[in-house]
Amino acid sequence: MSYADTILPEFDQEMASTRKVLERIPDDKLEWKAHPKSRTIGWNANHLVELPGWVEGTLTHSSFDVAPVDGEPYETPRLASRKAILEVFDQNVASARKALKSVSDAAMKENWSLLQGGKPLMTMPRSAVIRSFVLNHCIHHRAHLCVYLRLNDIPVPGMYGPSGDEPPM
Repeated sequence: MSYADTILPEFDQEMASTRKVLERIPDDKLEWKAHPKSRTIGWNANHLVELPGWVEGTLTHSSFDVAPVDGEPYETPRLASRKAILEVFDQNVASARKALKSVSDAAMKENWSLLQGGKPLMTMPRSAVIRSFVLNHCIHHRAHLCVYLRLNDIPVPGMYGPSGDEPPM
């Protein structure tokens, strides 16, 4: 079984669950945050949009520098509506899925590095990057959004079964 055959079912489920959460975000709550030290709903939503967008670059390049010495630092997108968030998320998921389907198993064993100013922040095999830096990272920020939805009395969608806002199966 190929790497794609093993990861795509999980990827598809997690992206579908993430989309369900993003669909619940009202445009008028994008600037809401739970605490002065917290990020906003909009920042978390935009971060969730960019995470699947990192897959293709991870699979086609050996590294990514978030703050290149001679270039502009990377910035999280600043999409200002649920509609725009969902459109870009769907594009990034489709691109990621295509990249995952076409990558060789050998390439998944190769190391990839996240750099800052040319210095490695982390280096690990691409397969581990997809699992931790994309999927686990997505689940982490999706959980933030679920708490933010709950704190704003917005029904939380079920993901691994019904949520407290949905009837039991």
